[in-house]
Amino acid sequence: MRIAIIDPAAGISGDMTLGALLSLGVPASWLQELPARLGLANVGVTIRDVRRAGVGCKQVEFAIPEQPHGRHVGELVRLVQGASVSDWVKERAVRAFRLVGEAEGKVHGVAPEKVHLHEVGAVDAVLDIVGAIEGFERLGVDAVYHWPVAVGTGWVEAAHGKLPVPAPATALLLEGLDVATDGPAVGEATTPTGAVLLRVLSAGAPPAQWRMAGSGWGAGQRDPKEYPNALRILVAEEAAEAGRVVLLATDVDDMSPEYVEPLRQALLAAGALDVQTWSVQMKKGRQGFRVEAMAPEPLAEAVTAELFRHSTTAGVRRWVAERATLPRHQVTVRLDGVPVRVKVLEQAGGGGVRVKPEYEDVLAAARALGKPPIDVARAVERDAAALVAKTKE
Repeated sequence: MRIAIIDPAAGISGDMTLGALLSLGVPASWLQELPARLGLANVGVTIRDVRRAGVGCKQVEFAIPEQPHGRHVGELVRLVQGASVSDWVKERAVRAFRLVGEAEGKVHGVAPEKVHLHEVGAVDAVLDIVGAIEGFERLGVDAVYHWPVAVGTGWVEAAHGKLPVPAPATALLLEGLDVATDGPAVGEATTPTGAVLLRVLSAGAPPAQWRMAGSGWGAGQRDPKEYPNALRILVAEEAAEAGRVVLLATDVDDMSPEYVEPLRQALLAAGALDVQTWSVQMKKGRQGFRVEAMAPEPLAEAVTAELFRHSTTAGVRRWVAERATLPRHQVTVRLDGVPVRVKVLEQAGGGGVRVKPEYEDVLAAARALGKPPIDVARAVERDAAALVAKTKE
């Protein structure tokens, strides 16, 4: 499995994340076209090669014209919902803005959707959040993990004076994440945007064993001499020895079937690799259903917690199993300009490859193009097979 590991040893922000993704080979043309696709007119994108403490990095800056007014978080959610991005990107970006709204609203005592982001800051947040999430999609990884995040030290300037680092909203967004406290970063190392990207993208700590495949660095705005003020993202292949999984199962007979799909989505969002349900007959002749989820060992507790939270079960059975998988990676093809992610499975013994378009992306492309999903799937399979064959030449 191809994975990305975010290394926020010097903190994380939206522009640092974009720079690291470009350093890893995500095309610059994609980022330069992003503002127009989001309906943000006259925004300039500058990409530079810079150094931070001797380390070569990519730096991203947006030139945002004066905005007539700021925007509420609710407006930004609606903007993302109408954007020309995949459902995978849209779901995570909407969740990110809702988390930002909840954090800022709690700090300032207002409803989350009424949280006001100031003029240029609102546009910058949209570009950073949607761009970073879509950048990981373009990177073609199956999962994203992260190491502990540096928050910095000291004080940060805010609209109403100085605030201790991490600032209140950032601290709320970091809840549940491991924080590094022994690094050299001074000042605000992690921004609210950087914190929320970890929340919506990362499945937690990386697997115990993996093989390095590449790395990229994204520069922060400051350039201290003592350390590289930059975000590193590693791309790796998960080692076969890390194939242990935990199977979680429960039977319920007092929950309406219409809530099974939200339960499945919550388990997948918590890191489950697969979720299955089927009908069972329970005691006293009652009809119920079984929910069985498969999760990586490090995420078993998180998936179990979501199973309790989103269902009526009072108990969960768990056991450890070994999972054998074919080597795989992900590519993205564009059908008439609409991106569709495709899983590429390599057959054992040099038996070629199989390609499988992601179902949700196929449905989104079918809606966007006005075509039957099966026709979209066939066209994407054809283009993906040609792309894979070309890369192997």
